[in-house]
Amino acid sequence: MIHTERFVVRKVSAAEAKAHLSALVAEVAYGGQHVVIERRGKAIAALVSIEDLDRLEHERARSARPQGALALVGAWRDIPDRKLDALLSDIYAARQRDTGRPVNLEA
Repeated sequence: MIHTERFVVRKVSAAEAKAHLSALVAEVAYGGQHVVIERRGKAIAALVSIEDLDRLEHERARSARPQGALALVGAWRDIPDRKLDALLSDIYAARQRDTGRPVNLEA
């Protein structure tokens, strides 16, 4: 068994998991444990509580959403192309007026 700050991880073979599934489910559901099922010493599956599964799925969904500048991509979806084109023209015009550095518009 591996002890972490939050829960206990118990490692069992696939054969043991098959033979004692009901008891393992009870340990996970009511005992707060996580069970890692191994075949030939390699982890192949895990038993976790519904609460932990919900948390994991929520975290996965949250991390799948774009973060930072990538999140802005979806923000432009409802703006008409002509408005975006005008905005980009204004940005390029402001950059050309900036004498601090050259601007290559063809790149």
